[in-house]
Amino acid sequence: MADRSGLSRRGLLGAVAGVTAASALTAAPAWGADDLRPGAVTRPKLDRYDRQIVSGLSSDRALEHLQVLSEHIGPRIGGTASEKRAADYIASQLDKFGYRTRLEPFPVADKFLAQITDVRGLLPDDLCWQAGAAPGGKLDVTVQGPVRDVGPATAPVWPADVAGSVVIADDTAAARPALVAEAAARGAVGVILLPADQVYPRRASAFSPSGLTDAPIPVIGVAQVQKRLIREALAVVTSLPLKISTTAHRGLISNNVIGERRGKSGANGPIVMVSGHYDTVPGAPGANDDGSGTVLTMELARVFSRIPTDATLRFALWGSEEQGLIGSRYHVAQLAQDQRDRYAAVFQNDMVATSWDPAVTYWLLSFTGLANTATDAVRAAGQRLGYDAQLVGPVQRGASDHQSFQEVGIASANFSWRGELAPSYLEPPYHSPEDTIAKNVSLERLQVSMELIGCATYEVARG
Repeated sequence: MADRSGLSRRGLLGAVAGVTAASALTAAPAWGADDLRPGAVTRPKLDRYDRQIVSGLSSDRALEHLQVLSEHIGPRIGGTASEKRAADYIASQLDKFGYRTRLEPFPVADKFLAQITDVRGLLPDDLCWQAGAAPGGKLDVTVQGPVRDVGPATAPVWPADVAGSVVIADDTAAARPALVAEAAARGAVGVILLPADQVYPRRASAFSPSGLTDAPIPVIGVAQVQKRLIREALAVVTSLPLKISTTAHRGLISNNVIGERRGKSGANGPIVMVSGHYDTVPGAPGANDDGSGTVLTMELARVFSRIPTDATLRFALWGSEEQGLIGSRYHVAQLAQDQRDRYAAVFQNDMVATSWDPAVTYWLLSFTGLANTATDAVRAAGQRLGYDAQLVGPVQRGASDHQSFQEVGIASANFSWRGELAPSYLEPPYHSPEDTIAKNVSLERLQVSMELIGCATYEVARG
């Protein structure tokens, strides 16, 4: 096993126990192999191989991993210490399952993050208060002051008592430099920029404001839900003091985590990969995006650890997907052509457990828009599980790690629960502080996703 810095295995396993004890597990889905699944139209018609997979899967185990990732670790921003903690945890679990596990490091860009602390405890504490920091603002500092709302940055209304305060304003990129300069001149200790509301079901994410140079105070960008909660609090209290801390993360290394078990066909035999990405955007705990795809991959790795296959199995969790598929593209670039030729299928899983009611369609997303071994296998598994009516695709769409593989001719696809009108209809908590287990995860959808990918993987891998 490769040497890995960060939490020790004992510390990682202690984190599992601590999180599990702190929040009781919700009831796991309960259905027999031949029972009608939630949302399915017909009863399943499983073969003996499907039954072997279905009988071994446990959403309880997957949920334990998800609690560690999204609740104990929280946002996992590419290249930062939190992402590395998640990589070490995932690797420790794959080690425990008996896989030959390695971290695949690669450099990524600097990150600028902020943390908001509610001094009086007036804001809801059931969502994340991480935000983005402006690289051109004051970094690696902590300031505190009462909030003063000046309205739109294009036409701010300045109260008399700005000195010593934290100014909030509706952001406009062109107006940022002048607003920040004026706030600093009036004695403000920091500025919180508020994003414009997006059209439902979208909600604006936290952001690192650009366009500033050597601002003398910290400037941060919050998410839409954080904006709403701050303004709602200001409407009912006389004082809302906030503490803002900004941090520059530089010289960053992100990691892919890859576990492998050689198949009966040997060193030159086919490869079947199951994957997800474990990083998040700033301010998002990433329970569904893509904690759900990560724990699906981990639970299938556990189940397949005791099932012989002809193909070599690889279980991969990609770092820094949110910055532009950096981890998976780095991995693919390292593969010689003879290695690329060995891949039979890559099953990428991105957002597979949302509890958003309209996400009733399970999308088969292909970067080319064409069917391949991965989409065909999931389609066939869906038919056997009774979900043929819920499966749509393949539909042309990239923007997840399957694209990195399809760009070089490897059969791959992304699989995801989304709105029925189009795969662009993602749940409101997407990329937001509300992407939590409580607000955005369905164990039933997670279980069905594990069954679909598990049965499809076995069909391709068993030879």
